[in-house]
Amino acid sequence: MATANCESCKFFDEHKGNGAAAQGDAGLCRFNPPVTQPGPQEHGLWPVVSTSDWCGHFSAEMTAAE
Repeated sequence: MATANCESCKFFDEHKGNGAAAQGDAGLCRFNPPVTQPGPQEHGLWPVVSTSDWCGHFSAEMTAAE
Protein backbone atom coordinates (compact mmCIF):
# COMPACT_ATOMS: atom_id res chain seq x y z
CA MET A 1 0.00 0.00 0.00
CA ALA A 2 1.19 3.51 -0.79
CA THR A 3 2.19 5.91 1.94
CA ALA A 4 -0.65 8.31 2.73
CA ASN A 5 1.13 11.57 1.96
CA CYS A 6 0.82 14.36 -0.59
CA GLU A 7 3.82 13.22 -2.62
CA SER A 8 2.12 9.91 -3.43
CA CYS A 9 -1.23 11.53 -4.33
CA LYS A 10 -2.18 11.98 -8.00
CA PHE A 11 -3.45 15.49 -7.14
CA PHE A 12 -0.02 16.69 -5.93
CA ASP A 13 1.55 19.12 -8.41
CA GLU A 14 5.27 19.73 -8.05
CA HIS A 15 4.75 23.21 -9.49
CA LYS A 16 7.99 25.12 -9.95
CA GLY A 17 6.42 28.53 -10.63
CA ASN A 18 4.55 29.04 -7.37
CA GLY A 19 7.47 30.14 -5.19
CA ALA A 20 7.33 26.82 -3.36
CA ALA A 21 10.33 25.41 -5.22
CA ALA A 22 12.65 27.31 -2.90
CA GLN A 23 11.12 25.39 0.01
CA GLY A 24 12.37 22.13 -1.48
CA ASP A 25 9.59 19.64 -0.88
CA ALA A 26 6.55 21.87 -1.46
CA GLY A 27 3.96 21.68 -4.22
CA LEU A 28 0.32 22.42 -4.95
CA CYS A 29 -2.75 20.41 -3.93
CA ARG A 30 -5.07 20.13 -6.94
CA PHE A 31 -7.77 18.07 -5.18
CA ASN A 32 -10.07 21.03 -4.44
CA PRO A 33 -10.52 24.26 -6.43
CA PRO A 34 -8.28 27.26 -5.67
CA VAL A 35 -8.92 29.08 -2.40
CA THR A 36 -10.54 32.47 -2.95
CA GLN A 37 -8.84 35.60 -1.71
CA PRO A 38 -10.44 38.50 0.21
CA GLY A 39 -10.08 41.15 -2.50
CA PRO A 40 -12.30 41.10 -5.59
CA GLN A 41 -9.32 41.77 -7.88
CA GLU A 42 -7.15 39.00 -6.38
CA HIS A 43 -6.74 35.55 -7.95
CA GLY A 44 -7.57 32.31 -6.19
CA LEU A 45 -4.61 30.26 -5.00
CA TRP A 46 -4.04 26.52 -4.91
CA PRO A 47 -3.05 25.34 -1.42
CA VAL A 48 0.71 24.87 -0.98
CA VAL A 49 1.52 21.56 0.70
CA SER A 50 4.63 19.64 1.67
CA THR A 51 5.39 16.24 0.17
CA SER A 52 5.07 14.76 3.68
CA ASP A 53 1.67 16.38 4.41
CA TRP A 54 -1.48 14.28 4.25
CA CYS A 55 -5.25 14.80 4.35
CA GLY A 56 -8.41 12.82 4.95
CA HIS A 57 -9.10 12.47 1.21
CA PHE A 58 -6.33 9.90 0.70
CA SER A 59 -7.22 6.51 -0.69
CA ALA A 60 -5.31 3.88 -2.65
CA GLU A 61 -7.17 4.94 -5.81
CA MET A 62 -5.69 8.45 -5.53
CA THR A 63 -2.05 7.41 -5.65
CA ALA A 64 0.10 8.87 -8.39
CA ALA A 65 0.94 6.75 -11.41
CA GLU A 66 4.40 5.27 -11.07
